[in-house]
Amino acid sequence: MRFPPRISRIGGAAALLTALLVGGTVSAPTAGAATTAVGSVCYGDLPSQAYDTLELIQQGGPYPYSQDGSVFQNRERVLPRQSSSYYHEYTVKTPGSSTRGARRIVTGQRNEEDYYTADHYATFDLVDYDC
Repeated sequence: MRFPPRISRIGGAAALLTALLVGGTVSAPTAGAATTAVGSVCYGDLPSQAYDTLELIQQGGPYPYSQDGSVFQNRERVLPRQSSSYYHEYTVKTPGSSTRGARRIVTGQRNEEDYYTADHYATFDLVDYDC
């Protein structure tokens, strides 16, 4: 499996501004679905297992699950719309879970474009590295 290159981390404010300009609020595609928004979360507020996942992404692996690094298709359309191979997903381990659990980091191709979801893609928070 080929993993996308990561752009070096040089400025969280620029990434946040880009995400807000490109993303903002996105309506879910199904009729009657609620409107969702991409929020933000301070890097320091992530669960400790998310730090492990982000470090593995930065190193290029190896990853604990075969699905890690696969293309995230954004079927829920919560994240800003991009090309089909723009986003990739990685598991954030859940203590006590016998499966992969619901927590993920989804990366975009832009600098510092890392999203955290604790509820298996229902909501996302852009990771803010400057707070």
